[in-house]
Amino acid sequence: MSVDPLKTLSDLVNDAHTQIQAAHQHINPVVEVRQSMRDVGIPADVLTLDCLRTQRRITLILHDQHPGVVLYQFVTRKEEVGGEFKQMALAQMSSQTLFDWMQDHFA
Repeated sequence: MSVDPLKTLSDLVNDAHTQIQAAHQHINPVVEVRQSMRDVGIPADVLTLDCLRTQRRITLILHDQHPGVVLYQFVTRKEEVGGEFKQMALAQMSSQTLFDWMQDHFA
């Protein structure tokens, strides 16, 4: 039985979101899962974490051409998508990593 990478990443994001809200009341990220890229023929799912107070965003992409890898970048909501994406193996991604990213980028 194969594991759904989007569910795995969503679960990690959910855990990190709960932790960040408990630790930092002023950071209340808005999480959105977008599968609309598939509607236009791009085989990828996107999760965005937005901090409305600081107008910063963390973009996470699961692309079918890069199985087992999370593409990510730190941008502002105005930029939406910047230049190069960094990457990390999904197996190495943790809710603690996501918590640290939100804490650092959204502060």
